[in-house]
Amino acid sequence: MATKVVTGKVRFSYVQIFEPKEPISGGDPKYSITLLIPKSDTATVGKIKEAMKEARENFCKRNGANALPMNPVNPLHDGDGVKDNGDPYGPECAGCWVLSASARETQRPVIVDAFRNEITDPGEVYSGCYGRAAINFYGYSNVKKGIGCGLLSVQKLHDGEPFGTVGSASDFNLFDRTDSRSNPDRSLRERCDPRSGN
Repeated sequence: MATKVVTGKVRFSYVQIFEPKEPISGGDPKYSITLLIPKSDTATVGKIKEAMKEARENFCKRNGANALPMNPVNPLHDGDGVKDNGDPYGPECAGCWVLSASARETQRPVIVDAFRNEITDPGEVYSGCYGRAAINFYGYSNVKKGIGCGLLSVQKLHDGEPFGTVGSASDFNLFDRTDSRSNPDRSLRERCDPRSGN
């Protein structure tokens, strides 16, 4: 067994892999991503569960047999269920396992395309596209005890429909194109000139 897993094809969400960002709960900035793993991909899910088991065993070997409970808190969640706060997961999570992975500010993940060429444009990897990820599981014991998931590398495979609200030229279809023939600078000057009486 091993604690490192390379996933099958997953969908990316909450992509923050080009610049580290401070977590909402506070703390040091991190690179992070959420993986939506189809429940039909039993091979990937099986490898993840085995890796988490191995991570617990390794942690307990170093820190004592009872350093972590038999079923510790872990980052793999059911997308058809609810979050820890009781809210349901978004519709994009339906039929998937939800797994969040992160890396320290000093450990930027490797980011490549389907041909293993480096990706440097942040716009290329976004929430909604598809790819694979290399991740590593580890045990921890600080304020809480559990299994964490480290992010090693990300491979984009192909585009997908972006999550969230996305702008489009069609947003302005309702407006009359003749508006574009007016002189916006003149109109602005007239509105702002106190001598215009407006």
